[in-house]
Amino acid sequence: MSRTFACGLITAALLGILVGCAPKPAPPDAQGEVAVATKTPTEDQDLDCRELEIELEPALPEIERIEKQKVDAAVTVDNLGQPNAPSTDTTSLAPPGVNNNPVSNGPTTGEAIGGTGGSNGQRFASFPGRSGVTKSQLLRQGGGNDGPRVKPGGAGAKFVPQDGHDGANAEKYGMYRENEFSSPLVAALSTFSADVNTASYSNVRRMLNQGTLPPKDAVFLAEFVNYFPYKYATPKGDDPIEFNLEMGPCPWNRKHHLVRVGVQASQIEAAKMPPRNLVFLIDTSGSMSSPNRLPLVKQALALLVDQLGEKDRVSIVTYAGDSRVALGPTKGSQKDVIKEVATGLRAEGGTNGEGGITKAYQLARDTFIEGGVNRVILCTDGDFNVGVTNRGDLVRMIEEQRRSKVFLTILGFGMGNYKDDVLKDLANHGNGHHAYIDTLDEAKKVFVEQGGALACVAKDVKFQVDFNPARVAAYRLVGYENRLLKAEDFKNDAKDAGDMGSGHQVTVFYEIVPVGVAIDLPGVDKSKYTIPTKLDPNAADEWLTVKMRYKQPDADVSKELAKVLPGKALGLDLSEDFRFAAAAASFGMILRDSQFRGAMTYAGVLEEAQGCVGADPNGHRKEFLKLVAKAKELTTKPAAPAVVPDVQN
Repeated sequence: MSRTFACGLITAALLGILVGCAPKPAPPDAQGEVAVATKTPTEDQDLDCRELEIELEPALPEIERIEKQKVDAAVTVDNLGQPNAPSTDTTSLAPPGVNNNPVSNGPTTGEAIGGTGGSNGQRFASFPGRSGVTKSQLLRQGGGNDGPRVKPGGAGAKFVPQDGHDGANAEKYGMYRENEFSSPLVAALSTFSADVNTASYSNVRRMLNQGTLPPKDAVFLAEFVNYFPYKYATPKGDDPIEFNLEMGPCPWNRKHHLVRVGVQASQIEAAKMPPRNLVFLIDTSGSMSSPNRLPLVKQALALLVDQLGEKDRVSIVTYAGDSRVALGPTKGSQKDVIKEVATGLRAEGGTNGEGGITKAYQLARDTFIEGGVNRVILCTDGDFNVGVTNRGDLVRMIEEQRRSKVFLTILGFGMGNYKDDVLKDLANHGNGHHAYIDTLDEAKKVFVEQGGALACVAKDVKFQVDFNPARVAAYRLVGYENRLLKAEDFKNDAKDAGDMGSGHQVTVFYEIVPVGVAIDLPGVDKSKYTIPTKLDPNAADEWLTVKMRYKQPDADVSKELAKVLPGKALGLDLSEDFRFAAAAASFGMILRDSQFRGAMTYAGVLEEAQGCVGADPNGHRKEFLKLVAKAKELTTKPAAPAVVPDVQN
């Protein structure tokens, strides 16, 4: 499409009349990132809105709140009174920009890899798919799905990167509907699988750093919340996991409560780490040739190899048009040998994922270490186009392979044709977890900060929450839409669920509507055949009961743990972790343009999060503040005026 515009001056002029011209992205700074703030705080400064010089939205009414820190985190009003995005909004919505950064010769520490932003193929001006978009904005721009399909700049624009690759059509994200409110009188039980995936957050970060708002289906709220580490109580006794409950005001709707379930897996000390049998399955097809793919895979692999020792084993299987064993089982102490083989890998040919997966699992089974860590680590952009390419067939193949008790880690790389939906499915069905690596810093987070997570400590982790209708009028699970289970799956040990590695955490939020607060839910008559039960006299003073089941890594029978959230649990003295995790969920809801986002705004997220950054040793929370600021800037940036060419008669 870009050639059409390049060679047709008259066509371009006419389209300029119809749809106007796009604002150009801000010029990149020395590191190739779009500048958002005019001042960068130092590491030992507290990051706040003044230092970022962010133009905040008008202040909202104060809300009394008792906190340990002297920080005002009251940022929103009740959404029933003042909705977040009024139809009187007069700011213009800037269409997503393109990355003008030159492609680097390779990633460096802390460098955002150059490339194009992604989309699920929807037109960017479509009202349902943009965060922060109001109907009035679209009307002013003439936007919507019926607009002409042009290069970036006009209403209804289709994203065409400068290199000519159609990233809008190539990147794929699965569509899902957000969980809605349910009444305990109709459905008292909420059941779902644990999820330790973090890919969505780092993938969205990549898009924002390139000056592009993400497509709504790229935003998974659970993966936003779970990206950040929290201070949870460590497991005690024989159980490898422990969970705690906390409840406070809901930041996006002050009439509601927010319940947090925080789960911590036990941390295996480095000296006690069991031997690791790691089979790297590396996509070396032609689509992996750019610097943010195979070259970054090599650097990430080197980081992990530096953590291994004499008792560990590493193998490398590659796949393109066919698959081969590039490196047989090699001691982790032979670091130079492993790195040399990895360095010699080249990208070319098609993508036979099926052949590579089969060979990697076979090699892992042949070298299986009893009592050790046996794992396949798949590094790919997910673009399988040779052999078995059907998503359902790939999932069934992964389900069959997991019976070997070999676990799976899926690391997504690249942009432009990244297949997020496929990789999520494979990870969810293969005793695995999924992360997206966009920079070498993210590789360090996965392989150095969380390197021990490759050792599973609890598998098939499930949750079931039982709500007390005497206190809870309605509830909503925030995120985890792709991990929902039927109530009967909870005690079914044959039903697969998520796994937790050493040091892994799972954070879950429920939005609670207390009895007495109005909510419009369809009425359902009680069944006259319901068997009456004898009510526990203490139950009237409980909000809910959380039950969790898990299996030991080598076991087939699960164990159940349970905790009650008492009526007095509602507190205003909230932990920093609770508040920050709630801010992360709020950010995701705004990016998704969620119908449940209530009164929360980007400015509100910044005010809520900046006071609970805490120690932040690796800088993830400070980086979060910068991303929120970038998203706000992209949403409120005024559009360039339309240029009307002088047409000669």
